[in-house]
Amino acid sequence: MATKNLDKILSIILIITIIIALAMVIYVIVTPKRGEEFTEFYILGTGGKAADYPTKLSIGEKGEVIVGVVNHEYEDVSYLFRAEIENRSIGEKRLQLVHNETLEFPFLFTTEEVGRKKLEFKLFKENITNESYRDLHLWLDINAKRSNG
Repeated sequence: MATKNLDKILSIILIITIIIALAMVIYVIVTPKRGEEFTEFYILGTGGKAADYPTKLSIGEKGEVIVGVVNHEYEDVSYLFRAEIENRSIGEKRLQLVHNETLEFPFLFTTEEVGRKKLEFKLFKENITNESYRDLHLWLDINAKRSNG
């Protein structure tokens, strides 16, 4: 008699365990997977490659890069792009990207000072402008204008 009761209890426990395992499998299948939340931020040369950056310029000569931002944050995000040379803003652009959206845009710049200069590209997220979310930079070698004579 005790064996029959033990068999019933073990059978009930086994059935409950199978039901719980099945519910967990269904939950894992139905629940959408969220990967890592991040933003891609990159610069490309004018050929669309991570090469041939305009690093050697003369005063007043225009340099151009392509700035890219990709939102992998699983939500719509407002960004502020800012370019600076020696902590002076030389351009900025507001961006609004939905999840998985990519935006690439050309950025033109010049400088009026000779020497080695650090061109910084900063990306701020959700109007938080006291600390950049992503940073990139290029070192520029700026020479005096060449004479035509």
